[in-house]
Amino acid sequence: MVIDATDQVVGRLASKVAKLIRGKYKPTFTPHVDCGDNVILINADKVVFTGKKETDKVYTRYTGYPGGQRFQTPAELRKRNGGVEKFLRHAVKGMLPKGPLGRSLLNNLYIYEGTEHPHEAQKPKAIDINQYK
Repeated sequence: MVIDATDQVVGRLASKVAKLIRGKYKPTFTPHVDCGDNVILINADKVVFTGKKETDKVYTRYTGYPGGQRFQTPAELRKRNGGVEKFLRHAVKGMLPKGPLGRSLLNNLYIYEGTEHPHEAQKPKAIDINQYK
């Protein structure tokens, strides 16, 4: 499924994408099975945060060395190459189940900052994410 992320709020988009990846919108949903769809997010660079989260929210990572804790805001991540993909993937990952199933489900998410993607041969359906709850 192809989803256009233009002007979508990050958290709301991530929760709907997580449900699609998990397969929760299908009548054949089974909790312990990967029965979801592959999701292709295009125009990911056009997602928005509400309020002052763009400048005030802080993502923390750790290099593994003493004193190696690094902090970045979404505004700083947007400037980095692949930064938008990082915070979108982080948002979706938090909404998937923890453990081996959740880690394998995250491989069904493809994020692209432009409109082009290399999955045209699979003939993915474009869907309107606003129709889902």
